[in-house]
Amino acid sequence: MLRFSCPVCGLRDETEFTYGGDATLVRPAHDDTNADHWHDYVFLRDNPRGAHREYWHHVQGCRQWLVVERDTLTHAIGLVALARESRP
Repeated sequence: MLRFSCPVCGLRDETEFTYGGDATLVRPAHDDTNADHWHDYVFLRDNPRGAHREYWHHVQGCRQWLVVERDTLTHAIGLVALARESRP
């Protein structure tokens, strides 16, 4: 089981959280009408090996969105920060 050190609530089990997706993606501009840009953003995903930044929602706690650095190979948790204070 993964354990996250929530900046608000402290150390918590992963069962309190919901995975929110890749935190490294950059959304196209709202007025970008290029279908290829939107297709790539919505449908194309990398499957990284090693350290990766992800969004997690603390559903059963403070309800904050977090950016978690997790090693996809070992599942070791690194940096955990509030999403509103973190940059992609």
